[in-house]
Amino acid sequence: MNQTGVRWTSEQVLALAPDEASRRAGDKLGTAGPWSDTGCDAAGAVWGLCKGSGSKPYRTVVDTTGLACNCSCPSRKFPCKHALGLLLLWAVDGATVARSAGAPPGWAGEWLDARRTRQAEKTAPPARTADPEAARRRAERRAARITSGATELEQRLTDLLRGGLASAEQSGYGLWEETAARMVDAQAPGLAGRVRELGAIPGSGPGWPVRLLEESALLHLLNTAWLGLDRLPEPLATTVRTRVGLPSPSGGPPVRDHWLVLAQYDASDGKLVTRRIRLYGRESGRSALLLSFGAAGRAPELALPVGTMIDAEIVPHPGAGQLRADWGERFGAPVLVGEPPPGGSVAAAIEAYGAALRVDPWLEACPVTLCDVIPVPGAGGGWQLADADGGSALPVAPVSLGHPGLWRLAALSGGGPVTVFGECGHRGFRPLTAWSAEIPGTVPLT
Repeated sequence: MNQTGVRWTSEQVLALAPDEASRRAGDKLGTAGPWSDTGCDAAGAVWGLCKGSGSKPYRTVVDTTGLACNCSCPSRKFPCKHALGLLLLWAVDGATVARSAGAPPGWAGEWLDARRTRQAEKTAPPARTADPEAARRRAERRAARITSGATELEQRLTDLLRGGLASAEQSGYGLWEETAARMVDAQAPGLAGRVRELGAIPGSGPGWPVRLLEESALLHLLNTAWLGLDRLPEPLATTVRTRVGLPSPSGGPPVRDHWLVLAQYDASDGKLVTRRIRLYGRESGRSALLLSFGAAGRAPELALPVGTMIDAEIVPHPGAGQLRADWGERFGAPVLVGEPPPGGSVAAAIEAYGAALRVDPWLEACPVTLCDVIPVPGAGGGWQLADADGGSALPVAPVSLGHPGLWRLAALSGGGPVTVFGECGHRGFRPLTAWSAEIPGTVPLT
Protein backbone atom coordinates (compact mmCIF):
# COMPACT_ATOMS: atom_id res chain seq x y z
CA MET A 1 0.00 0.00 0.00
CA ASN A 2 3.08 2.25 -0.07
CA GLN A 3 2.13 4.11 -3.24
CA THR A 4 4.59 6.94 -2.87
CA GLY A 5 4.30 7.86 -6.54
CA VAL A 6 0.71 9.04 -6.10
CA ARG A 7 0.58 12.83 -5.92
CA TRP A 8 -1.92 14.92 -3.99
CA THR A 9 -4.56 17.16 -5.51
CA SER A 10 -4.45 20.95 -5.38
CA GLU A 11 -7.41 20.96 -2.99
CA GLN A 12 -5.59 18.68 -0.56
CA VAL A 13 -2.50 20.87 -0.63
CA LEU A 14 -4.47 24.06 -0.05
CA ALA A 15 -6.29 22.39 2.86
CA LEU A 16 -2.93 22.44 4.69
CA ALA A 17 -2.71 26.24 4.58
CA PRO A 18 -2.83 27.88 8.05
CA ASP A 19 -5.03 30.76 6.82
CA GLU A 20 -6.67 32.30 3.76
CA ALA A 21 -3.77 34.67 3.10
CA SER A 22 -1.39 31.70 2.92
CA ARG A 23 -3.74 29.94 0.50
CA ARG A 24 -3.71 32.90 -1.87
CA ALA A 25 0.05 33.40 -1.61
CA GLY A 26 0.75 29.69 -2.06
CA ASP A 27 -1.55 29.52 -5.07
CA LYS A 28 0.45 32.30 -6.77
CA LEU A 29 3.67 30.32 -6.24
CA GLY A 30 2.19 27.09 -7.60
CA THR A 31 3.57 27.68 -11.10
CA ALA A 32 6.92 26.78 -12.64
CA GLY A 33 8.06 30.42 -13.11
CA PRO A 34 9.75 31.16 -9.75
CA TRP A 35 11.09 27.63 -9.21
CA SER A 36 14.36 25.94 -10.13
CA ASP A 37 16.26 22.76 -9.16
CA THR A 38 13.01 21.04 -8.18
CA GLY A 39 12.65 17.33 -7.60
CA CYS A 40 11.12 14.57 -5.51
CA ASP A 41 12.04 11.04 -4.48
CA ALA A 42 10.42 7.72 -3.66
CA ALA A 43 10.70 8.37 0.10
CA GLY A 44 8.20 11.25 -0.04
CA ALA A 45 10.59 14.23 -0.16
CA VAL A 46 9.95 17.26 -2.42
CA TRP A 47 12.43 20.12 -2.82
CA GLY A 48 13.12 23.23 -4.87
CA LEU A 49 14.58 26.75 -5.00
CA CYS A 50 12.11 29.65 -5.17
CA LYS A 51 13.15 33.06 -6.51
CA GLY A 52 12.24 35.84 -4.09
CA SER A 53 12.98 39.53 -3.71
CA GLY A 54 16.54 38.91 -2.47
CA SER A 55 19.64 37.83 -4.35
CA LYS A 56 19.45 34.24 -3.07
CA PRO A 57 16.49 31.95 -3.74
CA TYR A 58 14.60 30.39 -0.86
CA ARG A 59 15.49 26.76 -0.19
CA THR A 60 12.32 24.76 0.39
CA VAL A 61 12.07 21.07 1.24
CA VAL A 62 8.99 19.07 2.30
CA ASP A 63 8.69 15.60 3.77
CA THR A 64 5.21 14.52 2.66
CA THR A 65 5.15 11.52 5.01
CA GLY A 66 4.85 13.90 8.00
CA LEU A 67 3.95 16.45 6.95
CA ALA A 68 7.12 18.46 7.75
CA CYS A 69 8.61 21.45 5.94
CA ASN A 70 11.75 23.51 6.04
CA CYS A 71 12.30 26.80 4.22
CA SER A 72 14.96 29.48 4.42
CA CYS A 73 12.32 32.23 4.32
CA PRO A 74 11.60 34.18 7.55
CA SER A 75 7.91 33.20 7.73
CA ARG A 76 6.59 31.86 11.05
CA LYS A 77 3.65 30.13 9.38
CA PHE A 78 3.49 26.38 8.82
CA PRO A 79 3.43 25.47 6.03
CA CYS A 80 4.81 28.70 4.61
CA LYS A 81 3.68 30.01 1.21
CA HIS A 82 6.79 28.57 -0.48
CA ALA A 83 6.08 25.07 0.84
CA LEU A 84 2.47 25.35 -0.32
CA GLY A 85 3.56 26.61 -3.74
CA LEU A 86 6.09 23.79 -4.10
CA LEU A 87 3.50 21.17 -3.15
CA LEU A 88 0.98 22.68 -5.59
CA LEU A 89 3.57 22.52 -8.36
CA TRP A 90 4.40 18.91 -7.39
CA ALA A 91 0.70 18.04 -7.42
CA VAL A 92 -0.07 19.34 -10.91
CA ASP A 93 3.21 19.41 -12.84
CA GLY A 94 5.05 16.10 -12.88
CA ALA A 95 7.42 17.37 -15.54
CA THR A 96 8.71 20.32 -13.50
CA VAL A 97 8.91 18.40 -10.20
CA ALA A 98 10.11 15.09 -11.59
CA ARG A 99 11.21 11.97 -9.73
CA SER A 100 14.96 12.22 -9.10
CA ALA A 101 17.18 9.26 -9.88
CA GLY A 102 19.80 10.40 -7.39
CA ALA A 103 19.93 11.79 -3.88
CA PRO A 104 18.41 15.17 -2.98
CA PRO A 105 20.76 18.18 -3.13
CA GLY A 106 23.00 18.59 -0.10
CA TRP A 107 20.99 21.34 1.64
CA ALA A 108 17.79 19.29 1.35
CA GLY A 109 19.46 15.99 2.19
CA GLU A 110 20.98 17.38 5.39
CA TRP A 111 17.59 18.49 6.70
CA LEU A 112 15.90 15.22 5.69
CA ASP A 113 18.61 13.13 7.37
CA ALA A 114 18.41 15.21 10.56
CA ARG A 115 14.62 14.92 10.61
CA ARG A 116 14.68 11.14 10.22
CA THR A 117 17.27 10.90 12.97
CA ARG A 118 15.02 12.90 15.31
CA GLN A 119 12.05 10.70 14.42
CA ALA A 120 14.09 7.59 15.25
CA GLU A 121 15.15 9.09 18.58
CA LYS A 122 11.52 9.82 19.49
CA THR A 123 10.60 6.16 19.09
CA ALA A 124 13.65 4.91 20.99
CA PRO A 125 13.08 3.84 24.62
CA PRO A 126 14.19 6.37 27.26
CA ALA A 127 17.67 5.90 28.62
CA ARG A 128 16.49 6.06 32.21
CA THR A 129 13.25 6.52 34.11
CA ALA A 130 12.46 9.25 36.62
CA ASP A 131 12.30 8.56 40.32
CA PRO A 132 8.80 7.05 40.76
CA GLU A 133 8.59 8.02 44.42
CA ALA A 134 9.34 11.68 43.68
CA ALA A 135 6.78 11.62 40.86
CA ARG A 136 4.17 10.16 43.23
CA ARG A 137 4.76 12.91 45.79
CA ARG A 138 4.45 15.62 43.14
CA ALA A 139 1.21 14.08 41.91
CA GLU A 140 -0.21 13.99 45.43
CA ARG A 141 0.66 17.63 46.04
CA ARG A 142 -0.97 18.70 42.79
CA ALA A 143 -4.08 16.62 43.50
CA ALA A 144 -4.41 18.33 46.89
CA ARG A 145 -4.22 21.76 45.24
CA ILE A 146 -6.86 20.79 42.67
CA THR A 147 -9.14 19.49 45.43
CA SER A 148 -8.81 22.81 47.25
CA GLY A 149 -9.60 24.69 44.02
CA ALA A 150 -12.61 22.50 43.20
CA THR A 151 -13.99 23.01 46.72
CA GLU A 152 -13.65 26.79 46.37
CA LEU A 153 -15.27 26.68 42.93
CA GLU A 154 -18.24 24.75 44.33
CA GLN A 155 -18.76 27.57 46.82
CA ARG A 156 -18.61 30.10 43.96
CA LEU A 157 -21.32 28.21 42.06
CA THR A 158 -23.43 27.94 45.20
CA ASP A 159 -23.20 31.70 45.71
CA LEU A 160 -24.20 32.25 42.08
CA LEU A 161 -27.37 30.20 42.41
CA ARG A 162 -28.21 31.65 45.80
CA GLY A 163 -27.94 35.21 44.48
CA GLY A 164 -29.76 34.41 41.22
CA LEU A 165 -28.40 34.18 37.67
CA ALA A 166 -29.13 37.86 37.08
CA SER A 167 -26.29 38.70 39.47
CA ALA A 168 -23.81 37.23 36.96
CA GLU A 169 -24.66 39.99 34.47
CA GLN A 170 -24.37 42.68 37.12
CA SER A 171 -21.05 41.55 38.58
CA GLY A 172 -19.29 41.57 35.18
CA TYR A 173 -16.38 39.47 33.95
CA GLY A 174 -13.82 40.51 36.56
CA LEU A 175 -15.04 38.19 39.29
CA TRP A 176 -14.98 35.22 36.92
CA GLU A 177 -11.46 36.06 35.79
CA GLU A 178 -10.36 36.24 39.42
CA THR A 179 -11.88 32.81 40.03
CA ALA A 180 -10.19 31.43 36.91
CA ALA A 181 -6.84 32.77 38.13
CA ARG A 182 -7.33 30.92 41.42
CA MET A 183 -7.96 27.70 39.47
CA VAL A 184 -4.68 28.29 37.63
CA ASP A 185 -2.97 28.68 41.00
CA ALA A 186 -4.59 25.37 41.99
CA GLN A 187 -2.93 23.78 38.92
CA ALA A 188 -6.32 22.99 37.35
CA PRO A 189 -6.20 24.66 33.91
CA GLY A 190 -9.23 22.67 32.75
CA LEU A 191 -11.36 24.19 35.50
CA ALA A 192 -9.91 27.63 34.76
CA GLY A 193 -10.91 27.37 31.10
CA ARG A 194 -14.49 26.43 31.97
CA VAL A 195 -14.74 29.29 34.46
CA ARG A 196 -13.66 31.77 31.77
CA GLU A 197 -16.32 30.35 29.46
CA LEU A 198 -18.91 30.90 32.19
CA GLY A 199 -17.80 34.50 32.55
CA ALA A 200 -18.36 35.17 28.85
CA ILE A 201 -21.90 33.74 28.73
CA PRO A 202 -23.80 36.73 30.25
CA GLY A 203 -22.62 38.87 27.34
CA SER A 204 -23.37 36.27 24.66
CA GLY A 205 -26.84 37.50 23.70
CA PRO A 206 -30.45 36.42 24.20
CA GLY A 207 -30.99 33.20 26.11
CA TRP A 208 -27.79 33.51 28.13
CA PRO A 209 -29.37 32.52 31.51
CA VAL A 210 -30.25 29.07 30.12
CA ARG A 211 -26.74 28.60 28.73
CA LEU A 212 -25.20 29.77 32.00
CA LEU A 213 -27.28 27.30 33.98
CA GLU A 214 -26.35 24.44 31.62
CA GLU A 215 -22.62 25.18 31.79
CA SER A 216 -22.76 25.70 35.57
CA ALA A 217 -24.37 22.29 35.92
CA LEU A 218 -21.63 20.66 33.84
CA LEU A 219 -18.95 22.40 35.90
CA HIS A 220 -20.66 21.28 39.12
CA LEU A 221 -20.69 17.73 37.75
CA LEU A 222 -16.95 17.93 37.01
CA ASN A 223 -16.18 19.28 40.49
CA THR A 224 -18.27 16.56 42.12
CA ALA A 225 -16.59 13.89 40.00
CA TRP A 226 -13.13 15.13 41.04
CA LEU A 227 -14.04 15.26 44.72
CA GLY A 228 -15.34 11.66 44.48
CA LEU A 229 -12.65 10.42 42.10
CA ASP A 230 -11.85 7.29 44.10
CA ARG A 231 -15.41 6.01 43.64
CA LEU A 232 -15.40 6.23 39.83
CA PRO A 233 -14.54 3.45 37.34
CA GLU A 234 -10.97 3.93 36.14
CA PRO A 235 -11.79 4.93 32.52
CA LEU A 236 -14.18 7.64 33.74
CA ALA A 237 -11.71 8.71 36.46
CA THR A 238 -9.04 9.18 33.80
CA THR A 239 -11.45 11.30 31.77
CA VAL A 240 -12.14 13.47 34.84
CA ARG A 241 -8.41 13.94 35.44
CA THR A 242 -8.00 15.04 31.85
CA ARG A 243 -10.95 17.44 32.03
CA VAL A 244 -9.62 19.25 35.10
CA GLY A 245 -6.27 19.68 33.35
CA LEU A 246 -4.00 16.84 34.43
CA PRO A 247 -1.80 15.53 31.61
CA SER A 248 -2.88 12.25 30.06
CA PRO A 249 0.05 10.93 28.02
CA SER A 250 -0.54 8.25 25.43
CA GLY A 251 0.30 4.82 26.71
CA GLY A 252 -2.07 2.30 25.22
CA PRO A 253 -1.02 -0.38 22.76
CA PRO A 254 -0.38 1.05 19.27
CA VAL A 255 -3.16 0.57 16.74
CA ARG A 256 -1.98 0.02 13.18
CA ASP A 257 -4.49 0.70 10.45
CA HIS A 258 -5.00 2.44 7.15
CA TRP A 259 -6.11 5.80 8.52
CA LEU A 260 -8.34 8.08 6.46
CA VAL A 261 -7.52 11.75 7.05
CA LEU A 262 -11.02 13.21 7.26
CA ALA A 263 -10.51 16.76 8.53
CA GLN A 264 -7.97 19.27 9.75
CA TYR A 265 -8.69 22.68 11.26
CA ASP A 266 -7.10 25.21 13.62
CA ALA A 267 -8.46 27.20 16.56
CA SER A 268 -6.67 29.96 18.49
CA ASP A 269 -7.20 31.45 21.94
CA GLY A 270 -4.82 34.33 21.23
CA LYS A 271 -1.83 32.61 22.82
CA LEU A 272 -1.94 29.04 21.51
CA VAL A 273 -3.01 27.61 18.16
CA THR A 274 -4.54 24.15 18.43
CA ARG A 275 -4.77 21.98 15.32
CA ARG A 276 -7.28 19.12 15.31
CA ILE A 277 -6.93 16.27 12.83
CA ARG A 278 -9.71 13.69 12.57
CA LEU A 279 -8.85 10.14 11.47
CA TYR A 280 -10.84 7.01 10.75
CA GLY A 281 -9.35 3.50 10.69
CA ARG A 282 -10.54 1.63 7.63
CA GLU A 283 -10.02 -1.85 9.14
CA SER A 284 -10.67 -1.16 12.83
CA GLY A 285 -13.59 1.24 12.36
CA ARG A 286 -11.99 3.38 15.05
CA SER A 287 -12.03 7.18 15.18
CA ALA A 288 -9.02 9.13 16.43
CA LEU A 289 -8.25 12.76 17.18
CA LEU A 290 -4.71 14.10 16.82
CA LEU A 291 -3.85 17.40 18.51
CA SER A 292 -0.90 19.61 17.63
CA PHE A 293 -0.05 22.97 19.18
CA GLY A 294 1.73 26.11 18.05
CA ALA A 295 2.73 28.91 20.43
CA ALA A 296 3.90 32.49 19.95
CA GLY A 297 2.09 32.93 16.63
CA ARG A 298 3.51 29.79 15.05
CA ALA A 299 1.25 27.31 13.33
CA PRO A 300 1.37 23.70 14.62
CA GLU A 301 3.87 21.51 12.82
CA LEU A 302 1.74 18.41 12.37
CA ALA A 303 -0.20 18.61 9.09
CA LEU A 304 -1.85 15.80 7.13
CA PRO A 305 -3.56 16.24 3.75
CA VAL A 306 -7.32 15.74 3.94
CA GLY A 307 -8.58 13.06 1.58
CA THR A 308 -5.57 10.76 1.91
CA MET A 309 -5.05 7.43 3.61
CA ILE A 310 -1.91 6.55 5.56
CA ASP A 311 -0.68 3.16 6.75
CA ALA A 312 0.43 4.07 10.26
CA GLU A 313 0.16 3.45 13.98
CA ILE A 314 -1.59 5.65 16.50
CA VAL A 315 -1.06 5.47 20.24
CA PRO A 316 -4.33 6.18 22.10
CA HIS A 317 -4.61 8.20 25.29
CA PRO A 318 -6.36 6.54 28.24
CA GLY A 319 -9.85 7.52 29.33
CA ALA A 320 -13.46 6.95 28.45
CA GLY A 321 -14.03 6.99 24.71
CA GLN A 322 -10.29 6.97 23.87
CA LEU A 323 -10.67 9.33 20.91
CA ARG A 324 -7.45 11.28 21.40
CA ALA A 325 -4.24 9.68 20.21
CA ASP A 326 -0.66 10.48 19.26
CA TRP A 327 0.80 9.88 15.84
CA GLY A 328 3.06 6.84 15.84
CA GLU A 329 5.19 5.07 13.26
CA ARG A 330 4.28 5.49 9.59
CA PHE A 331 4.75 2.68 7.10
CA GLY A 332 4.22 4.57 3.87
CA ALA A 333 3.42 7.88 2.25
CA PRO A 334 -0.16 9.25 2.05
CA VAL A 335 -2.29 7.68 -0.68
CA LEU A 336 -5.17 9.51 -2.34
CA VAL A 337 -8.62 8.07 -1.68
CA GLY A 338 -12.00 9.32 -2.77
CA GLU A 339 -14.36 7.26 -0.66
CA PRO A 340 -15.96 8.44 2.57
CA PRO A 341 -16.03 6.36 5.76
CA PRO A 342 -19.21 4.41 6.61
CA GLY A 343 -22.03 6.62 7.83
CA GLY A 344 -25.69 6.74 8.66
CA SER A 345 -28.76 8.87 9.08
CA VAL A 346 -29.33 11.98 11.18
CA ALA A 347 -31.02 9.85 13.85
CA ALA A 348 -27.99 7.55 13.98
CA ALA A 349 -25.68 10.57 14.44
CA ILE A 350 -27.73 11.87 17.36
CA GLU A 351 -27.74 8.40 18.91
CA ALA A 352 -23.94 8.20 18.54
CA TYR A 353 -23.51 11.52 20.34
CA GLY A 354 -25.80 10.35 23.13
CA ALA A 355 -23.75 7.18 23.53
CA ALA A 356 -20.54 9.21 23.66
CA LEU A 357 -21.98 11.45 26.40
CA ARG A 358 -22.64 8.43 28.57
CA VAL A 359 -18.90 7.82 28.89
CA ASP A 360 -17.79 11.49 28.78
CA PRO A 361 -20.52 13.93 29.94
CA TRP A 362 -18.31 16.95 29.11
CA LEU A 363 -17.82 16.02 25.45
CA GLU A 364 -18.61 18.97 23.19
CA ALA A 365 -19.08 16.90 20.04
CA CYS A 366 -18.27 13.54 18.51
CA PRO A 367 -17.22 12.64 14.95
CA VAL A 368 -19.97 11.23 12.73
CA THR A 369 -20.63 10.75 9.01
CA LEU A 370 -24.04 11.59 7.54
CA CYS A 371 -25.06 9.75 4.39
CA ASP A 372 -27.57 11.03 1.82
CA VAL A 373 -28.30 14.38 3.41
CA ILE A 374 -29.22 17.66 1.74
CA PRO A 375 -28.14 21.09 3.07
CA VAL A 376 -31.22 23.34 3.18
CA PRO A 377 -32.07 26.66 4.87
CA GLY A 378 -33.78 26.17 8.21
CA ALA A 379 -37.04 27.77 9.28
CA GLY A 380 -35.26 29.86 11.94
CA GLY A 381 -32.81 31.47 9.53
CA GLY A 382 -29.93 29.01 9.90
CA TRP A 383 -29.03 25.91 7.90
CA GLN A 384 -29.73 22.26 8.48
CA LEU A 385 -28.80 18.89 7.01
CA ALA A 386 -31.91 16.90 6.19
CA ASP A 387 -32.20 13.19 5.37
CA ALA A 388 -32.89 12.86 1.66
CA ASP A 389 -35.70 10.39 2.37
CA GLY A 390 -37.59 13.01 4.36
CA GLY A 391 -36.64 11.68 7.78
CA SER A 392 -34.95 13.89 10.37
CA ALA A 393 -32.90 17.08 10.08
CA LEU A 394 -29.93 18.28 12.08
CA PRO A 395 -29.20 22.01 12.51
CA VAL A 396 -25.80 23.25 11.42
CA ALA A 397 -23.87 24.62 14.40
CA PRO A 398 -23.89 28.45 14.59
CA VAL A 399 -20.08 28.51 14.46
CA SER A 400 -20.38 27.26 10.85
CA LEU A 401 -22.89 29.87 9.67
CA GLY A 402 -21.37 32.26 7.16
CA HIS A 403 -18.28 30.05 6.81
CA PRO A 404 -17.14 29.69 3.16
CA GLY A 405 -17.21 25.93 3.64
CA LEU A 406 -20.96 26.01 4.20
CA TRP A 407 -21.50 27.63 0.82
CA ARG A 408 -19.04 25.18 -0.70
CA LEU A 409 -21.18 22.37 0.71
CA ALA A 410 -24.37 23.88 -0.72
CA ALA A 411 -22.71 24.23 -4.12
CA LEU A 412 -21.40 20.66 -4.00
CA SER A 413 -24.89 19.39 -3.21
CA GLY A 414 -26.77 21.47 -5.78
CA GLY A 415 -29.96 20.36 -4.07
CA GLY A 416 -29.02 16.69 -4.21
CA PRO A 417 -27.85 14.26 -1.51
CA VAL A 418 -24.24 14.28 -0.33
CA THR A 419 -22.17 12.51 2.32
CA VAL A 420 -20.82 14.80 5.03
CA PHE A 421 -18.32 14.15 7.82
CA GLY A 422 -18.30 16.46 10.81
CA GLU A 423 -18.81 16.89 14.52
CA CYS A 424 -22.24 16.36 16.12
CA GLY A 425 -22.77 18.12 19.44
CA HIS A 426 -25.25 19.95 21.59
CA ARG A 427 -24.95 23.08 19.42
CA GLY A 428 -25.71 21.17 16.23
CA PHE A 429 -23.56 19.69 13.47
CA ARG A 430 -20.32 21.20 12.20
CA PRO A 431 -19.60 20.03 8.62
CA LEU A 432 -15.90 19.46 7.95
CA THR A 433 -15.63 17.33 4.79
CA ALA A 434 -18.00 16.23 2.03
CA TRP A 435 -18.33 13.81 -0.87
CA SER A 436 -20.70 13.79 -3.82
CA ALA A 437 -21.58 10.96 -6.18
CA GLU A 438 -21.45 13.49 -9.03
CA ILE A 439 -17.97 14.88 -8.29
CA PRO A 440 -15.03 12.56 -7.54
CA GLY A 441 -12.71 13.15 -4.61
CA THR A 442 -12.86 14.59 -1.13
CA VAL A 443 -13.91 18.20 -0.57
CA PRO A 444 -12.55 19.85 2.62
CA LEU A 445 -14.95 22.41 4.09
CA THR A 446 -12.61 24.06 6.63
